Amino acid sequence: MKALLINGSPRADGCVARALKEVAVTLEGEGIAAEIVNISTKDIRGCISCGYCDKNGKCVFDDIVNQTAEKFKEADALIVGTPVYYGSPNGSILSFMDRLFFSAPFSKQMKVGAAVVSARRGGNTSAFDVMNKYFTISGMPVASSTYWNMVYGFSKEDVEKDKEGLQTIRNLGRNVAFLIKAINAEKQKSGLPEVERGEHTSFPDGK
Repeated sequence: MKALLINGSPRADGCVARALKEVAVTLEGEGIAAEIVNISTKDIRGCISCGYCDKNGKCVFDDIVNQTAEKFKEADALIVGTPVYYGSPNGSILSFMDRLFFSAPFSKQMKVGAAVVSARRGGNTSAFDVMNKYFTISGMPVASSTYWNMVYGFSKEDVEKDKEGLQTIRNLGRNVAFLIKAINAEKQKSGLPEVERGEHTSFPDGK
């Protein structure tokens, strides 16, 4: 069993990294392998809606997104960390997530999802909401904690002082591990839930 953690911060060893390290250590302690991928300062294009992925099963831009998709396919959980820019996730992680979720053809159903956000002062909850929408549209159970999954600080040293934040992150790690184990046990017993497809609501007749 494995969790994939994405550091969406341009600071590879900053606040987000510190929070993700706390999750990773907790997961490892619960018997879940944890790998952290830093997208850091990678040049990540936004989706251009070209349709290439629909025909070829991967994004037309062969970069860190396609590389990560292979890891995501094999993972039982995806935990994504982002700093807060103007009350929202930063631009790189949004472009990354748009392309990762849209271009990867495999089912994400019942993979556990979680977001971790970091801000100096404000905007954490709005950024947290944005990140969770990627999971909830993809059939991914969202792991919760004893507070929203966020830490505060301008540096990783500040995050060390956010004792409640780190406590929240550790509780998140334990909950992610529990969900992974429970889902895997039920999947082996009964398989995955049925998913209906095909209906698309539109009102072309005006009714």
